[in-house]
Amino acid sequence: MRKFFFSLTIFVAIHLPAQNLKSGGVLKPEQAIMDIRHYTVALDVDPVQKSINGYAEIDFNLLKPTGNLLFDFWHGLTISQLWVNGKTNTYTHTNDDYIKISLAQELPVGKVKVKIAYAGKPAIAVRPPWTGGFQWEKDTIGNPWIAITCQGEGAKIYFPCKDHPSDEPNEGADLIITVPKGLVVAGPGLLQNVITKKDKSTYHWKTNYTISNYCIVFNIAKYKVTKRIYTTINGNNVPMEYYVLEQNLDKAEHLLDLYEQSCHIQEKYFGEYPWVKEAIRASETPHLGMEHQTNIAYGNKYRYEKLGGKDFDWLLHHEFGHEWWANKVTNRDWAHMWIQEGICSFGDAMATRELAGEEAYLKRMQQTARNIKNKFPVVRGDEVDSDSAYQGDIYGKGAFFMHTLRYIMGDDVFFPTIKKLATDPQYTYDNTVVTSDVEKLFSAAYGKSLEPIFHLFLYTTDKLEVYVKQTEENKYLIQLLNLDMSIPIDVQTDAGIQRLIIDKKGVSVTSKTAIQVDPKVYYLKKLIIE
Repeated sequence: MRKFFFSLTIFVAIHLPAQNLKSGGVLKPEQAIMDIRHYTVALDVDPVQKSINGYAEIDFNLLKPTGNLLFDFWHGLTISQLWVNGKTNTYTHTNDDYIKISLAQELPVGKVKVKIAYAGKPAIAVRPPWTGGFQWEKDTIGNPWIAITCQGEGAKIYFPCKDHPSDEPNEGADLIITVPKGLVVAGPGLLQNVITKKDKSTYHWKTNYTISNYCIVFNIAKYKVTKRIYTTINGNNVPMEYYVLEQNLDKAEHLLDLYEQSCHIQEKYFGEYPWVKEAIRASETPHLGMEHQTNIAYGNKYRYEKLGGKDFDWLLHHEFGHEWWANKVTNRDWAHMWIQEGICSFGDAMATRELAGEEAYLKRMQQTARNIKNKFPVVRGDEVDSDSAYQGDIYGKGAFFMHTLRYIMGDDVFFPTIKKLATDPQYTYDNTVVTSDVEKLFSAAYGKSLEPIFHLFLYTTDKLEVYVKQTEENKYLIQLLNLDMSIPIDVQTDAGIQRLIIDKKGVSVTSKTAIQVDPKVYYLKKLIIE
């Protein structure tokens, strides 16, 4: 059976439309002069033919005059016509997944609208959500169940766009999706209307917020909708909705209970839910999950664990945490993806702390430290594409680094600082961030530069080297070997745990028993004992 499944997987992969797409990387000069303002995607989706047919509109501000435009779009879909500011224009759509537009007359600085009509069979997701595309599935009753994932590939896998994390549509997006009557489309933002004509229904979803292009997606199924109102930490009432397969409707209310539980935890540490003018939403999907803005994908199949005696859904909590870390606080370059994934994973640890207590949180972080691979630096340069940036340590090591900063700075400084990162306009919504922005914020709050420890833990694979030497019968010297700053470290002696400030010069400690350095594991470290 395993052999058959493996062979079938290879067969399917070979016969699917070829895709090896990456997002981001070096920004092309033709795209650097475009400031994307809005996307409209209007598609008729055919579950039988597994095809799409429609158009996309790209509204942008041109920052410099140009005679050439460049957009990203997967070559497996076919363009039928293209317009620039309402006039048809020639183009080339190449196998390297670019639409190249040469203009008869140079465009001046200002507003531009490009409309592109296209159709075809979109790329199939091979291993969603990690290798994305369309999923054309059936639910257990046999109804069509369709989902899109494209974080690594970018939205160019199904609509023309500028595929770079540094430029989100500041004025949001419209999705106008037509499906066979009886199916329901779930999208981002707010549902504007549903128009049914004969055997088809068109759903119009709209978000007015800035949004990453990989979050401009939709799900289709024979959904039922369970609703309630959530009151945020700032007292705003926000619709909370779950688009659930009709056969799982009996599970929906309890999932919303867990959604509320996660909302309270995330808001405590990171501030009010970011999209209060729209909704808190989740849609049941055939893949595990993804952080699609205002409508996270949920596919954990109601497999709850217990934390502090309460039901808890790690997948629901993690993907919802991305509403702050990825959707609100967004990395400008995939090289800094740890900001999204690592701090979001730290938010998962905060759920453990809230529901099961500080000791359970410490044990979780100790296990996180043991799981760190340290094969590559967390930040691997600048202008890095999604494939190069994506590795396990952006989650675990990123989260553990927040744990380290919490210890160094102390809770009274650390927690207000991380909340500021999640709430201050200079780091959120239209304003994207990189690692140096985070470092400068935390250093300013701490009162001295944290750059050396940011560099050690994020830009190298080195561990903190701590040298311990017994100098006399009851005396020990403790020194840092590879960090040019002083940091607090817990040292267990015969008198208990002492918090000592240690640097390269070293500190002498007296103890009648052998000492332990950092016994609760706040640092990823290498002990050198002589």
